[in-house]
Amino acid sequence: MIPGPIEFEPEVLRAMGVATTSHVAPNFIEVFGNTLELMKKIWMAPNGQPFVVTGSGTLAMDMAAANLIEKGDSALVISTGYFGERFKDILDRYGANTTLLKASIGGVVRLETIEEELQKKQYKVLTFTHVDTSTGVMVHPEPISRLATKYKVLSILDGVCSVAGEEIRQEEWGIDIVLTGSQKAIGVPSGLALLVASQRAIKICENRKTPVCNYYADWSNWLPVMRAYEERRPSYFGTPSVNLILALETSLKIICEEGIVKRVRRHQYLANAFRAATSSIGLEILPEVNSIAANTLTAVYYPKGIDGVLLRAKMGDSDVIIAGGLLPEIKATYFRIGHMGSVSSNDLIAVLGALERALFELGHPFKLGKGLQTFQDELLKAN
Repeated sequence: MIPGPIEFEPEVLRAMGVATTSHVAPNFIEVFGNTLELMKKIWMAPNGQPFVVTGSGTLAMDMAAANLIEKGDSALVISTGYFGERFKDILDRYGANTTLLKASIGGVVRLETIEEELQKKQYKVLTFTHVDTSTGVMVHPEPISRLATKYKVLSILDGVCSVAGEEIRQEEWGIDIVLTGSQKAIGVPSGLALLVASQRAIKICENRKTPVCNYYADWSNWLPVMRAYEERRPSYFGTPSVNLILALETSLKIICEEGIVKRVRRHQYLANAFRAATSSIGLEILPEVNSIAANTLTAVYYPKGIDGVLLRAKMGDSDVIIAGGLLPEIKATYFRIGHMGSVSSNDLIAVLGALERALFELGHPFKLGKGLQTFQDELLKAN
């Protein structure tokens, strides 16, 4: 139950295990082309340009920066945790003049603060993290993307921990790039960087004055390949991860069968019920308020006097694996539980049962069963 890699559907794992075909075989070309079309549906970007490249979510971040930034360009990073600051490091590497607007721990940067900064000078790009995996804080993308549009700034949404689990309407909201990795809510083992770019972003990249300073990430190498596969033609730049893409198509089909709107709602009501359950047994979440708490994971402070290492070990004894803290400043004070992808209410009942037993054995004062009861009550309300 860590926030990625998540548990995967059996059909996805079976797709990983089939005999590997050629990357230019007719059956694989069809799979790859269909995968790109399904991404447009899930990202809600019918006119967007999808990219599927072997690598991690960090590579997707790297591709966005490498292709849109030229030395001296101004970039604005809205940070709600560890991965916002990582984006600043990436942008700096390509020569951007980067300004970091950093939220307090558990908080978000106010829209007024973002607009004040956009009024100071002309920025080329603005990046923001939809859900920062380090804090469990979720920002609402639409208002920020509207500001980017107002001030003629390219918007980049880091959706590594949100795509297919949180609401994203890329084209309607005017977001230029939405990126993710395969191992989170998309529901595929790690190894694929996934990105959908607007036609505006593609055009700006094509009109660069200088070459892209990253050969592997250069869209000019990948764009002909993506367009060819979507047109069901063979193409080559770098050998794709054939079996991972077979698994990706399988998972995207599952997502589309459920329906992206319905899937997001499922994440929302499970997360709401889970947060209510943890609160009922005296636990405090890291986000300052529920309205900015992610639906794909929950970050929870250890209760006073509870040894976090022992808590996680006891839950592990119940076959429930959770993650420790990631944000360096408070790493030892909290833990994280992922609940994204094909997660069900039964999965979270098992997690809450293990959490309650571990806390009870470690001496945390609460009524045993209270969290489970609250979770069930909230689910019944939601339905």
